[in-house]
Amino acid sequence: MENDGPAQAEVVSIAETRPAAWLLLAALLGGNIALALGPWFVREADTGPVSAGFWRMFLALPFLAALAKANGQRLGGMGAKALALVALGAVTFALDLASWHIGIGMTRLGNATLFGNAGSIVLLFWGFLVARTLPRGLEWLAIIFACAGAAILMGRSLEISNATLIGDLFCLAAGLLYAVYLLTLQGARGQFGSWSLLVWVSLFACPVLLGIALLLGEPVWPSAWGPVIGLFIVSQLIGQGLMVFALKYFSPLVVGLALLTQPAVASLYGWLVFGEVLSGLDIAGMVLVGAALAVSRARA
Repeated sequence: MENDGPAQAEVVSIAETRPAAWLLLAALLGGNIALALGPWFVREADTGPVSAGFWRMFLALPFLAALAKANGQRLGGMGAKALALVALGAVTFALDLASWHIGIGMTRLGNATLFGNAGSIVLLFWGFLVARTLPRGLEWLAIIFACAGAAILMGRSLEISNATLIGDLFCLAAGLLYAVYLLTLQGARGQFGSWSLLVWVSLFACPVLLGIALLLGEPVWPSAWGPVIGLFIVSQLIGQGLMVFALKYFSPLVVGLALLTQPAVASLYGWLVFGEVLSGLDIAGMVLVGAALAVSRARA
């Protein structure tokens, strides 16, 4: 009984370092909701879609650097090999963002958000290739759901117009590129903090995004700064910030389920603001792809 006091003090000390459960859940859901609002700002921006991606990254840079320093994460001392990998990952991320932003303007917002998050399913397939194993149990279910849901959503897009189908494909390409980005930076994440890594990714990605925007002949300098500032604050700072804070406290399954708030929120304001009406078949397709995303995250 004499040891109860110190032991209890230690438990209290450990408990105090972990934020309250409701705060963590609010951060996880808030981060997903903030990220889901990004496409709205992309559509409202009077720059081109790729230019909006450039401003999203560029305006956030000083804030990301401040967050890195505040969390004791070093910004220098990266070796040549690590720097080359980060540069490659950043280029991939820039292409992901460019492809996704282009797709946002061409397809329905719910589709754009779902397909833009398809990187989880791509990583599931990659795991099979690396391990040289076949899927098992729920993994087969995730694959079947993903294929069936994507076929339904793309078929519905084709019914609307060829442009919406092409928009779906741009967003799917973004999901694939995001998976490549994650795989490229897998090693670097263990050596550097999340914030310092985001700083380096932004430094390399910004000129790529600006170059693509100029090559496409997009207007780069906004005449109305509101949507661009909203995009970088809501998506890059609040969305990314809350996700970085909350992710380490939750299992992949919970993260996968929380991810499903993104297409739900995007579909809601797509209907309210942009008049994008979803049929029962659209909703069925989204549920199938959403279930596949949740399962693929759970198997991560």
